[in-house]
Amino acid sequence: MSGTGGLQALGQALAGSSVGWLALTFSAYLAALAVYRRGGAHPLLLPVLTGTAGVVAVLAATGTDYARYAEGVRPLTLLIGPATVALAVPLVRQWGRLRAIWLPLGLALLVGGTVAIVSAVGIAWALGGSWETLASLAPKSATMPMAMPVAERMGGLAALAAVAVAITGIAGAIAAGPVMRLLRVHDPVVRGFASGLTAHAIGMARELPINPTAGAFAALGMGLNGLLTTVLVPLILALGPLRG
Repeated sequence: MSGTGGLQALGQALAGSSVGWLALTFSAYLAALAVYRRGGAHPLLLPVLTGTAGVVAVLAATGTDYARYAEGVRPLTLLIGPATVALAVPLVRQWGRLRAIWLPLGLALLVGGTVAIVSAVGIAWALGGSWETLASLAPKSATMPMAMPVAERMGGLAALAAVAVAITGIAGAIAAGPVMRLLRVHDPVVRGFASGLTAHAIGMARELPINPTAGAFAALGMGLNGLLTTVLVPLILALGPLRG
């Protein structure tokens, strides 16, 4: 059997059951996690980045479209919501500290969330992006369970929003360390909240193994920014120039 024929047969076998796609996804993640740990947790080896690249390579080689893959891993998608809610558990231990700094956190949330939306929409609009593109990119800094419904509700594409969210998270997680060192930020609260606010779940996953406090506040930043995004995106997209 030729190489092309073998890849096509593999694609057909995977398409026949969601078990194949789930197995591929888990295998890609576990392999990427092993590489990440052996590489000294280098940010360029983030499992989300390398694991996603591996899955995309298989999809491209077998000629499988994203819709078919998404349907195959739907059980994992359904778990995103409960997993996101469960991230609030570590934050309970930080409740006393949270009450003492709620004002600066609130201001950082408002400024950071607004800038994330305005910058994405503004750049896309200036480059002549369609309304569909603007609506898809606007919630890019929110966690995926919130970003995708918001994008669809505003007339965007859920698939494009998912890609934008993934790229934002990966870029934010990679850049967080160098930027924090450049700015001499060492407080785990500040580092964690900023990572969760800008890089959502991927930033949180990057911070949690490093410091439990940073992970807890990253989860807080991710959750609050998701809620803020659902409010701000419709307001910002309602501006006259964007509609035109």
